[in-house]
Amino acid sequence: MTWPAWFTLGLLILMLAGLLRYAHLSDVIFLGGLTALGLAGIITPKEALAGFSNAGMITVAALFVVASGLRETGALDAFGRRILGLPGGERSVLIRLCTPIAGISAFLNNTTIVAMTMPAVVDWCRKHRIAASRLLIPLDFATIAGGMCTLIGTSTNLVVHGLMINSGLHGFGFFELAAIGIPITVVTIAYLALATPRLLPERQELLERLEAARREFLVEMRVEPDCALIGQSVAEAGLRHLPGLFLVDITRGNEVISPVTPEERLVAGDRLVFAGVVSTIVDLQKTRGLTPVAPDESDHAFTMSERRNLCEAVVSANSPLIGRGIREANFRTVYDAAVIAVHRSGVRLAGKIGDIVLRAGDTLLLQTSPSFVRAHRNNPAFYLVSEVAEAEPVRHDKSLLSVGILIGLVLLMAMPDFASWLGFSGSWFKMMETGQPLFAILAAVAMVAMRCISGAAARRSIQWDTLFVIAASFGIACAMEKTGLARGIVSAVAPFMNAGGPLLALAIVYILTNVLTELLTNNAAAALIFPIALSTATQMNFDPRALAVAVAVAASGGFVVPIGYQTHMMVFGPGGYRLSDFARVGLPLNILWFIVTMLVVPFAWPLTK
Repeated sequence: MTWPAWFTLGLLILMLAGLLRYAHLSDVIFLGGLTALGLAGIITPKEALAGFSNAGMITVAALFVVASGLRETGALDAFGRRILGLPGGERSVLIRLCTPIAGISAFLNNTTIVAMTMPAVVDWCRKHRIAASRLLIPLDFATIAGGMCTLIGTSTNLVVHGLMINSGLHGFGFFELAAIGIPITVVTIAYLALATPRLLPERQELLERLEAARREFLVEMRVEPDCALIGQSVAEAGLRHLPGLFLVDITRGNEVISPVTPEERLVAGDRLVFAGVVSTIVDLQKTRGLTPVAPDESDHAFTMSERRNLCEAVVSANSPLIGRGIREANFRTVYDAAVIAVHRSGVRLAGKIGDIVLRAGDTLLLQTSPSFVRAHRNNPAFYLVSEVAEAEPVRHDKSLLSVGILIGLVLLMAMPDFASWLGFSGSWFKMMETGQPLFAILAAVAMVAMRCISGAAARRSIQWDTLFVIAASFGIACAMEKTGLARGIVSAVAPFMNAGGPLLALAIVYILTNVLTELLTNNAAAALIFPIALSTATQMNFDPRALAVAVAVAASGGFVVPIGYQTHMMVFGPGGYRLSDFARVGLPLNILWFIVTMLVVPFAWPLTK
C-alpha cells in the first residue's frame, strides 16, 4: 500500500481509539479526522465537503424537523402510548417496540423510521424513568433487519439490485429477499429481546442524581373533561414514577386524597398537586386535557394559548410581593402572568399554591405573555427573569394535520421504489427518484407553514452533531477508496475465494462485505464487493445470485462500528452510547446474521446452476 493508504489506516485507528475514550465528542473526532485528511492532501476540499451537501444528510436534517412537528402536536406521544404502553417487563417492551418497527421498515426507508420514532421512544423512556440507552440500539437494529424483507426496505437492496441488472442478471423480485429477510428479522428480534437487556448499558444514575439536586417546585394541575387520562388509574396514566416529579395529593371536590395509591382512578375536575423539577412539569403540562391551575383572580384552570410562554422569576428582597399570598398578589392583572408553580430552597411546600405567602428568594414558574421577559427584565420586584426552554404548548389541534403531512411524505418517498418495481421509467420517474431530499424539505416547510411547529423550535430540533458525523463519514470513506486502502483489503482476501468450493466463496464474500461495511458505508461496501463476487461465480461456474444475496445481507448487517450505518450515528448521541456498546451488542448479532445466511441462502438460492 502507498503512504496515503497507511496514513488513512493509521488515522482510522486513532479515530476509533478516540471514540472509545471520548464518545461524547464524536462530531469533533470525525471533523478532526476529515480535516487531517484534507490537510495531508489525500482528499481535495471538494471531496472533504461533499458530505455536507449529500442528499442523505439533507434528508435527515429535514426529517428531524418533521419528527419534531409530530412531537409538538402530540402525535408521537400517541404512538408511544399505543406501541410501547406501560413499561411492564423489559423484554416485553422490546418485543412491542421491535416487531411493528421491523414490519414497517420492510416498506419504508429505515433512516426515515428512526428519525420519526426516536423522539417518541426517548420521551417514553423519560416519562417512565427508563434509560433511552436500553431501547435505541434495539430500535436501530430492528429497522435494519426489517428492511431486508423487501426490495425497497433498504437502499442496499436497491443498490445490489441495480448492480445485478447492469451486469446482465435479473434483479431481485419485490419479495424475493423475504426468504432470507424474515428468518433474519425473527432471529434479530429474539436476540434483542433475550440478550440486549444484559448487554446494553444503564446510564441513568447520573441523570437521576442531577434531577434530585435540581430545584423542586409545587404545581397544581386540573383534569379537564376532554383529558385522555380520565378513567385511568394513576399507574396506567403514567403519573406514578415521573422523573423528578412526585404526586403529592389529589383534591376531588371537598375531599383530599393523600397519599395517592397507584390504583386511584382519575375523574374530570380532579386537581393534582405535584412536587418536582421544571423539565418534567413542562412535559406534564403538554398532556392534552391536563392544565395548570392559576390561583390568582379565580380558581379556574388557566388555558394556555399558543402565544403564552413559561418563565421563571426570582422574588427580590425589596419586592412588593413579599408577605402577600399568591392569590391576593393579582399576578394576571399586574404582570399579565399566572403563577403555576413555586419553589422555595430547602423546603417542600404544602397546601394550595394560592395560599402560599411569598418570601424573598422564592422562584415562581409563570405562564406569561411573549413580552414578559422584555418588560420585566429590569423590574426591581425580581432578581432574575428568564424564559424556560422547550416549554411551548402542545398543538393538539394540529395533530391530524401533522400526521397527514407525514403520510404525504411517506407516499412521495416510497413512490419511486414502487414505480421501479412495476417497471415504470421516464423523466417523471427520474425526477421522483432524485427528489427525496426535496420531499423531506417540503414536509419540513409544511410543518412550519401549517403551524405544527414554530420556526425557532424547528431550528432547535436539528441535531447538528449527528449531521456533522454523517457528513464527515462520506469524506473518510472517500479517502479509503481513493487511497486504495479498501481495495487492498479486498485483494488480500480474494485469492482464497477461488481456492475452495462455493460455500467457502459464499462465506468469504459475506465476511469481506461485512468488514468493509463496518469501515466504509453499507452501499460503498456492496458496490465494491459485488464485481468480485460476480467474477468469482463466473470463474467457478456457479449461480452468482446467491453471492449477490450475501452481499446485500452482509452490507446491511454491520452492527459493530457505528460509522458504517447512518442510523447507528443517529442513535449514538441521544442514547449516550460508547463505541464499546455497539461492539458488545453488535458482534453477536453479526455472527447470528452470518449463520442464518450460510444456512438459508444455499437452499433458497442454490449455488449450482
